[in-house]
Amino acid sequence: MQTYTIGQAARLLGVSPDTARRWADAGRVATHRDEGGRRLIDGRALAAFSVEVAQGAHTEDGETSTSARNAFPGIVTAVKLGEVSAQVEIQAGPHRLVSLLTREAVDELGLKVGMRATARVKSTSVHIDRA
Repeated sequence: MQTYTIGQAARLLGVSPDTARRWADAGRVATHRDEGGRRLIDGRALAAFSVEVAQGAHTEDGETSTSARNAFPGIVTAVKLGEVSAQVEIQAGPHRLVSLLTREAVDELGLKVGMRATARVKSTSVHIDRA
């Protein structure tokens, strides 16, 4: 059976080794020690845990986990609603980000001008998280 060190697991999960250690210490993922004393995570356990994290498990500080990188926390400056689509603009410091998404997504998030939100840029897509 494939096993992973805490550092390897952290890289696969996209978190710091400290975060992976805290998750293991809290019992969120089971570990065992090898002959050298290193903590290892069973591959099947890590696979199941990675699915849990990807499906929106919460971190210790209450933030939702996500695989998208390049987060831009800011303020919603414009919401333009169409019949099916919507355009949301966020000012994050010197950066103006525009996301085209469905009207349903804007309604579900309750996005309004003046509220905090985080734009997450992945490749050419901009994802919006309500803050």
